Amino acid sequence: MPLSRLAAGGRWRIEAMRSISEPLLLWFTRGQGRITVGGVTRGYGVHNAVFIPAGTMYGYEAGPQTYGSAVFFGRGCTLDLPAAPLHLRVRDVGPQAELSGLIDNIQRELESGRPGADRAARHHLGLLGVWLERNGETAPDGRKPDAARRLAARYTELLEDEFRSGKGVSDYARALGVTPTHLTRVCNQTCGRSASDLLHDRVIFEARMMLSETRLPIAHIAEALGFTSAAYFTRAFQHRTGKTPSAFRRSG
Repeated sequence: MPLSRLAAGGRWRIEAMRSISEPLLLWFTRGQGRITVGGVTRGYGVHNAVFIPAGTMYGYEAGPQTYGSAVFFGRGCTLDLPAAPLHLRVRDVGPQAELSGLIDNIQRELESGRPGADRAARHHLGLLGVWLERNGETAPDGRKPDAARRLAARYTELLEDEFRSGKGVSDYARALGVTPTHLTRVCNQTCGRSASDLLHDRVIFEARMMLSETRLPIAHIAEALGFTSAAYFTRAFQHRTGKTPSAFRRSG
């Protein structure tokens, strides 16, 4: 789908830290900005392909001149896909055309309504996996992550699993065997944001989703996200968004 559709309903839907339950490929064909994947921030530009495995926390900036496509591989995807995130800066015209052609073919099949369209789209997704394998092998940024990036990735993985628990940064740092100060220093180094900011961003994203897509009482949402009271949740939400939960729900 076009990247612009991902931000329908508010820029927070793409900018906030979160993960999804299926692999995702972002193909930027125009514009530039920054993208954070697994606790590591990089700049992106024209003809950048970013592969994000299922369950990996990410968020990115997108200006009015940012164009491209998003390819969702589906929950429970059994294709051979990279196990770790990939950020490919595709400089050669040949691979650029191959990737754009594969994405166009997938979209065309899904929109055709013809017999076997879903099966044909899955075959094109398989070819897309081959494209990632071939181009990932020659990527200049294919070096192994250093200790800081590994720690940031472990933190975001743990955060994604436990952000509803009400735990603080000190709890996550203890589980990772480091001090809160060191964890915050590493997060600032790898993505320009503190460990606390990543945690709060993830929790508030989930709160926004629950407020906009469910009719659950605010007190139930607060409890589900690990807040000790609805009043504390309201203060935290308003501090991050500028609106109370009730006002945000009404505006949606």
